[in-house]
Order: sequence, then C-alpha cells, then structure tokens
Amino acid sequence: MPPLSDRLQIASNSVPPGPPAHEATLARRIAELGDWFHNLDLHGVPTAPHHFLGDFPNIKWQHISQAIPEDLTGATVLDIGCNAGFYSLHMKQRGARYVLGVDVDERYLSQARFAAETLDLEIDFQKHSVYDVDEIPGQFDYVLFMGLFYHLRYPLFALDKIIKKVGQRLVFQTMIRGSEEASTWDDDYPFWNKEVFLDSNFPAMYFIEKSYSHDYTNWWIPNRGAVESMLRSSGLEILEHPELETWICAPVNVKRDGRYILDMELDGTL
Repeated sequence: MPPLSDRLQIASNSVPPGPPAHEATLARRIAELGDWFHNLDLHGVPTAPHHFLGDFPNIKWQHISQAIPEDLTGATVLDIGCNAGFYSLHMKQRGARYVLGVDVDERYLSQARFAAETLDLEIDFQKHSVYDVDEIPGQFDYVLFMGLFYHLRYPLFALDKIIKKVGQRLVFQTMIRGSEEASTWDDDYPFWNKEVFLDSNFPAMYFIEKSYSHDYTNWWIPNRGAVESMLRSSGLEILEHPELETWICAPVNVKRDGRYILDMELDGTL
C-alpha cells in the first residue's frame, strides 16, 4: 500500500477542481440578483444557462445583428424594456456614444447595471414606463423595442409614443402567433364583406384574457400581418425582416401636417 502522503495526493487529484475564485464570486452575485431572463456571458459565467428558450436572446441577436452596423461610433441608442441589458450591452460594444436602457422592473435594472459594470461598459439605465418614453429628451439614432409589445394592454398607444423618439431606425421585436405569412390587401372593403376576416393571413391580434405561457402579462399577440400593418399605419417603412419576429424600420411618415399621429388622435384631428 502506498504511504499515507501518496494516498492523500491521489485522492486530491481525483477531485475535480472548483471554479476559479472570480467565477465563483460572479456566480454568487448573479444568483443574489434573482432570476434572469437574459442569458448574458459575464466573463465566462452565464446568467441564465437553463433558459427555456435556449441561449436567449443571443439566438435572436445572431440574425438581428447582421442588420445593424458593426460600427456605431457616435450613435445614440434607446433600449425600451431593456430587461437585463443584453441589447444595450451589444450596442455599446459596437461603439455607440450613448446608450440609455429603460425598464419598469427594478430587478432587471439592477441586473443590467451589474452586467454593465462587470463588463466595464458605460451605459445609463433608468426606470421609465413605455408609456412615458416620449417625455425623455431628444431623439435617438436607434430605438430598440424588443419583446415588450405583447406584454402591453395598450400596445399601439405605446408604439405611437415610441415613434417620437426614433431618429433613424426602430428595431421592433414581438412574439407572433397565428399566420406567419404576409399578404396584400385592398385599401377598403364593403361593410357586408365578412369573408376577408376569415383569411388566416388577415391582420389580427389575439387577446389573452387570463394567461399564456404562465404569464398574465401576455395581453395582445399579433400575427405577422398585424405587426406589419401597425408598423406602416404608424408611419414607419419596413426596411428589413432579419428574423421571424423582428423588423427594422425607418420613420418616413410619422407626422401629418407637422404633427405626430398620436397627438392628432388625442385631440381629435387625425
């Protein structure tokens, strides 16, 4: 039998090494900040490695990123419903001069601030509702509105407020259900034409009275036709459709007679 010292060394070698101290500290802080919806890579430590959607939202970003310039030097970015800051982080890493991420959930904002600090990225995170973003001063070159639309009781009202902040591009993403096809429709239909509404491609929003996917905040889920119709109705031109649930838009007709559509709707002059 080997000497005791040799036996202890053999036993020690058979125990897998634990993570480096910095990774263990990071993992502990990540856990302390609660459940994460964004799976971020913080120096090799994932924040949501067991996400039910997989490596989310990176699985979407791999497609969306190709529609956004690699070099955003000098650009300003507004990330609405930023959650833990995945998109804010990537826009800053591409050189954006100023990135503002807003959310109503303090837990997500705390996660986002921690992630930015960990990655040594200067990003401004503030608490704002989507319904008051039009009060944020100025416009932004890029406005990201990702994964929030279907969580809103008043989605089109929010979209028309957001448009006021779009300087160059709106990156819009929403869950869609129903038809994933887009069709061309007439400008008008007779009152007694009911058949058009039976076409599965006709623009439609599905209202969730109670809950969907165990989430009571899933209120309105559009099909593709509804998304694209609403974007155009709000004065946006769809430039690209980089993945099933994402559209890149430009504000080409968001004003009428120099006034935003929302303001005209609210005072009855639309």
